[in-house]
Amino acid sequence: METYLEENFGGVKAKNSSEEALRRWRKLCSVVKNPKRRFRFTANLDKRGEAQAIKHANHEKLRVAVLVSKAALQFIHGLSLRSEYVVPEEVKAAGFQVCADELGSIVEGHDSKKLITHGGVTGIADKLATSPTDGLSTDEERIKCRQDIYGVNKFTESEVRSFWVFVWEALQDTTLIILAACAFVSLVVGIAMEGWPKGAHDGLGIVASILLVVFVTATSDYRQSLQFKDLDKEKKKIQVQVTRNGFRQRLSIYDLLPGDVVHLAIGDQVPADGLFISGFSLLINESSLTGESEPAVVNEDNPFLLSGTKVQDGSCKMMVTTVGMRTQWGKLMATLSEGGDDETPLQVKLNGVATIIGKIGLFFAVITFIVLSQVLISKKYHEGLLLSWSADHALEMLEHFAIAVTIVVVAVPEGLPLAVTLSLAFAMKKMMNDKALVRNLAACETMGSATTICSDKTGTLTTNHMTVVKACICGNIKEVNNPKSASNLCSELPEIAVKTLMESVFNNTGGEVVINEEGTYQILGTPTETALLEFALSLGGDFKAKRNEAKIVKMEPFNSTKKRMSVILELPGGRCRAHCKGASEIVLAACDKYIDETGGVVPLDKTTADKLNGIIESFANEALRTLCLAYMEMEEGFSVEEQIPLQGYTCIGIVGIKDPVRPGVRESVAICRSAGIMVRMVTGDNINTAKAIARECGILTEDGLAIEGPEFREKNLEELLELVPKIQVCYA
Repeated sequence: METYLEENFGGVKAKNSSEEALRRWRKLCSVVKNPKRRFRFTANLDKRGEAQAIKHANHEKLRVAVLVSKAALQFIHGLSLRSEYVVPEEVKAAGFQVCADELGSIVEGHDSKKLITHGGVTGIADKLATSPTDGLSTDEERIKCRQDIYGVNKFTESEVRSFWVFVWEALQDTTLIILAACAFVSLVVGIAMEGWPKGAHDGLGIVASILLVVFVTATSDYRQSLQFKDLDKEKKKIQVQVTRNGFRQRLSIYDLLPGDVVHLAIGDQVPADGLFISGFSLLINESSLTGESEPAVVNEDNPFLLSGTKVQDGSCKMMVTTVGMRTQWGKLMATLSEGGDDETPLQVKLNGVATIIGKIGLFFAVITFIVLSQVLISKKYHEGLLLSWSADHALEMLEHFAIAVTIVVVAVPEGLPLAVTLSLAFAMKKMMNDKALVRNLAACETMGSATTICSDKTGTLTTNHMTVVKACICGNIKEVNNPKSASNLCSELPEIAVKTLMESVFNNTGGEVVINEEGTYQILGTPTETALLEFALSLGGDFKAKRNEAKIVKMEPFNSTKKRMSVILELPGGRCRAHCKGASEIVLAACDKYIDETGGVVPLDKTTADKLNGIIESFANEALRTLCLAYMEMEEGFSVEEQIPLQGYTCIGIVGIKDPVRPGVRESVAICRSAGIMVRMVTGDNINTAKAIARECGILTEDGLAIEGPEFREKNLEELLELVPKIQVCYA
């Protein structure tokens, strides 16, 4: 049986199965009593085809729109354009100057001409009664009014089906329909022969059995559908950073409205259609919407951001213009949700098992009917009454047929694939209670057969609550794990070094220090950025004052490939200065000077470089994450179009950031190991930091191996086969 299942049902993967494989196994399921029930949680391939057609149409539409916009821009620069757009009365009465359909046509069609006639991004902001810097007002009445005019950021979902719909679906079972026919005939013949109620006993018994099966099946399916609805809600709980009333805050994507100012960074999904306000090096992956693999560059010249796309690189502020079902993503999602999720490999194989058992059950049902009927037919044949049938004989044959159908009902495990879906849903819910959100149902199934767990370090094995506990600035190594020690460090450092450090931390960051509605300071950003900003504030720094002293003219956000973040500042007087921070060994290798204990900039000789590398290693051995900060005075005539330099920096200092191991991690690793599951750490941190954390977690053992990514990639197949079983830590 295993071979048969593998050959016929083994082509389906946990993710991204081919359409041919999905269609093939459906054709093989020939014995299906109730297709509506059996295939309820399988993908609707026809709907998926529609979604692909929409993607293709989007791609063509955007391609044409971009070409038309480029051509139009060549003519409209320098011309005064008049808009023929008329604001609808209800929009005007609500205090706005542009309607939802007009906004949708601008962004969805990449219509630069229309955007310019409306006054560009600033003009749209004015017409939406919002501010590109402070965002929307949080006045509830205005929010409600805006929702009425522009709608909410929610997609149309399939309605929750009532219990009676599941009852109706359960009644579609072929064998139950046959049994119902048997019950009807039995009632008619029985009552005609023996009268009421004696003649109705057999028929009513079959009806009771049918109702019992139908209501048990419908109840199970209805509860299961509610379970999936709850899971779906949990999976869609996504929050973004938004500015409202001048305050940065986290908001659900469902609460976004046209006019909201949203902050996006690498990895974020664009939550609604909108326009680019400001940002740096922004690349958007539009493949989910158009199928186009090449990322789109978004800037002031091409400010259009589409819902459902992803930030591949860079960061930006965007203004929401269109929400919900008015976006192209909303229309696509409606089709995709009808298409359903891929079935899991176990579901497919269980469908195969159900089909095999069904065929066997059908075979024995036929044999049973033949054997039972043969006795009666033989008797009538010998009596010469083969063509003479009484009502009693007809009832007897009907009973034989009902027995055969009952065998099919019992033998074909129609609910088997559904049972595994339900068990996976329960596993998903249980993991959710343990704060582990599983977005793909097949993952619960795959985990059951896992032999290796590859885990990230930051935020998974550690708490992701980071603080700077050690710093090496101007050659001085100090512990700075409390405000007093930070204040002492500040007093011991030259003023120029402190000033340069503050300038670096407060400007070369993806985080922000804001005052919240309670009037207290709040640090927004990644845990690493938060730790650095807390450190600079503890030294007496003023975020807003430092940001106002210089203008950021170019930024290259941090990503896992470069392992560094750089920024170009325009200082008073017109000079430019570059700041860089990132993985200590990479940034230090880019330095040829450093700030000494007097605050002077001196050449970085081999002895000092070795000393600093030793400090990095000692920090790492204490399980600290290390970052190096550096700066560079730019030559006159530097243009923002040029690349930010990779070499020639001056080292400001090195900081060691503590990220404590989560409670219970060591015990969990021990449990996995006792169950025969190998736990490995894969991280982008310094190899020594990774090893120290891995030892603390119980991952790295005496006979285990820690290896760096470049070294791993150079190995041939034979060496890899020997190495892989021993690898416990890998530095990417």
